[in-house]
Amino acid sequence: MQDIPATSPGPGSRSQSAFNIQRQASAVSGASSGPPPMKTGPSPAPAHLKPKPPNIRRMRRIISEDAEWTLAIVPLLTELCIQHIVKNFQNNPILKQLLPEHQQKVLSHLPPDLPLTVTANLIEDERYWHRCCVKRWPVCHVAKHGGSWKRMFFERHLESLLKLFIPGTTDPSVILDLLPLCKNYVRRIQVDQFLPPVRLPAPPHPDDQSDSGSEGEGNEPEKDHYQLEELVAGLKHLEELDLVYGVKDCGMNFEWNLFLFTFRDCQSLATTIKACHTLKIFRLTRSKVDDDKARILIRSLLDHPALEELDLSHNLIGDRGARAAAKLLSHSRLRVLNLANNQVRAPGAQSLAHALAHNTNLVSLNLRLNCIEDEGGQAIAHALETNKCLTTLHLGGNELSEPTATLLSQVLPVNTTLISLNLSCNHIGLDGGKQLLDGMSDNKTILEFDLRLSDVSQESEYLIGQALHANREATRQRTLNPGHFMSPVTNNCPENSVG
Repeated sequence: MQDIPATSPGPGSRSQSAFNIQRQASAVSGASSGPPPMKTGPSPAPAHLKPKPPNIRRMRRIISEDAEWTLAIVPLLTELCIQHIVKNFQNNPILKQLLPEHQQKVLSHLPPDLPLTVTANLIEDERYWHRCCVKRWPVCHVAKHGGSWKRMFFERHLESLLKLFIPGTTDPSVILDLLPLCKNYVRRIQVDQFLPPVRLPAPPHPDDQSDSGSEGEGNEPEKDHYQLEELVAGLKHLEELDLVYGVKDCGMNFEWNLFLFTFRDCQSLATTIKACHTLKIFRLTRSKVDDDKARILIRSLLDHPALEELDLSHNLIGDRGARAAAKLLSHSRLRVLNLANNQVRAPGAQSLAHALAHNTNLVSLNLRLNCIEDEGGQAIAHALETNKCLTTLHLGGNELSEPTATLLSQVLPVNTTLISLNLSCNHIGLDGGKQLLDGMSDNKTILEFDLRLSDVSQESEYLIGQALHANREATRQRTLNPGHFMSPVTNNCPENSVG
């Protein structure tokens, strides 16, 4: 009996399509049912080369009708809690109760514009306050604020409130309400403008024939500025006060009275600095401080327990104010005095020189841009013969000439403490330069000597520069090898001397 081919149709036989369906089902289920199909073509590929069929059961997904449903993994419960804390931090600030790693996650997600009543006394993390500073100010010099971002934020925030305060218009609670939040962090206040009260236009007087009142400074009533007494009294760690009484960017609204430091301002400020026993640096510049106001301020600083630096530069202080400053040198521990760009003349310089001769604390004196002339310059030069603490002296722009240079040339070999001397913008002259060169040949301590624009010859200036270079090199060697340059004490004893 002849075999019937597998492809031949007939009763009881299966078609090729039926065999294909059976083969696919066998591959899926992994079990064969019935006899294997007859081989009619080329031999099939090995089993390890055949593509694996997809697992229909593993590919199955049920996607709900919710448009917000995704295949993302559900967050951890810890993350959900942190998100909730951050979202509701303003109304329910939770931080100290969390673990340290969870605190860092909360702080990293907090917005930097939260109310200070919430964050001031709760958040100490410097990275959070760094974000607050960078968002608010484009330029941030944290080194000027002790390297603390939180201190920088509160100091600059307080300064911005003071600059924009208008007496009689701004509510004082805007500043005083900040005091409990910033009192532990503010150590420095630097304000370069104080706004005066809003002046209502006065009704015109029939006898007044003037076109404008901007020129008549004495005809305008005094305008008192914001009084710092209550604010400074609450800052228990304040060390530096840097003030300028004036208005910036006034433009076409310029008036002389915008730059008026009144007597009431002066008396209030004197009371403020006298009561601030932690104050170390006081600067009041570019504020039209005259002799009378300078005496009021300096009188309040006598016997101050902590003051180390006083800067009254760029004002209108004359000889009477300089005499008050000289008295301060004898009754305080002042280390830096700056009276640059004032109206001090020879009598004022002589008073300062007399105090300087017996002073044991002052290390820097700046009298540039005054007019002490040779009479005052010679008095200060005499004081340097006995003074043993001053290291920096600036006498530039004081109408000094050869007589002062002659006396200084005699003092330079004797004085062993002065490190920096500035005589620029004077009239020292050729002979004065030669005498200063002779004095520098025996001086081993001065490292900076400024003689620019003082009519000194280039040769003298060059040779003085060579002497300064030798002094700097000797100082550097002493710093590197301190023991090598220390002479034995026994060599100076009388009993060891020969003869």
